Amino acid sequence: MQSLRSREPAARAPIADTVPPLPDAASLLGEREFGTVRHLIAQYAGIKLSPQKRNMVYNRLQRRLRARGLGSFGEYLELVQREGSDEREAFVNALTTNLTAFFREPHHFEILLERARARAQQRGAPLRCWSSACSTGEEAWSIAMVLREAQCPGSVLATDIDTDVLHTAQSGIYRMERAATLAPERLRRHFLRGSGGNEGLVSVRPELRQIVRFGQLNLQSPVWPAQEQYDVIFCRNVVIYFDREVQKKLLARFADLLVPGGLLMVGHSESFPSAHAGFRSCGRTAYERVGA
Repeated sequence: MQSLRSREPAARAPIADTVPPLPDAASLLGEREFGTVRHLIAQYAGIKLSPQKRNMVYNRLQRRLRARGLGSFGEYLELVQREGSDEREAFVNALTTNLTAFFREPHHFEILLERARARAQQRGAPLRCWSSACSTGEEAWSIAMVLREAQCPGSVLATDIDTDVLHTAQSGIYRMERAATLAPERLRRHFLRGSGGNEGLVSVRPELRQIVRFGQLNLQSPVWPAQEQYDVIFCRNVVIYFDREVQKKLLARFADLLVPGGLLMVGHSESFPSAHAGFRSCGRTAYERVGA
């Protein structure tokens, strides 16, 4: 039998005492460029970015650099600011936050349901609702579900500054896991399940689609398209990114667009309507228009 001999391990190259650190956002996105980003997003969308958001800005905008084949943030920002540039919209889309879910902050929809049932019993005018920052559409479709369940005639205008999320919202098609929080009965009533190549997807039923219409709108625009008055406005987790002066102006515009007794729903960390004499609290982060 052939004898087995132990083998000495192969010699390895010595390991360096220190490993060069990976570049961070601060070194790749300079102070000057980051300052320009903060200025532009405030100008285009009214969003106030804190100095702590540099890593987030770097991670989101570097994808746009790759998409455009550019080698520096300076080049990219020149492109964004160029007259008639088609990159400006993509720049805003990349930096807007679009966290949402069906029936997020459910207390708002309980208040809406009470209002919708009362309107249905009175056989009054249709309940007009506005989802002013609708993101990927879950908020707007949730409002429509409430109207349908209350058998209340009504309509929903759904707007957002981000054209990418508006495309998703208008399609009304979601992966099943996005709708998994809905009660089974609500899911059956308002959605169609995909099959075959669409397995794992759900689509909003035509009955809801008749209630909701979509459009792009920058809440910072000095002029909004002609609008009717609304019974309910949802503006949740948006103005937290605006400075106080912008918040005051936006609140005054909402007040003008709400009927007397109309409702304004804001995000869980927002309380800015409490500073306006035209609103009074009527629930958790829910305000009623008074004095109009």
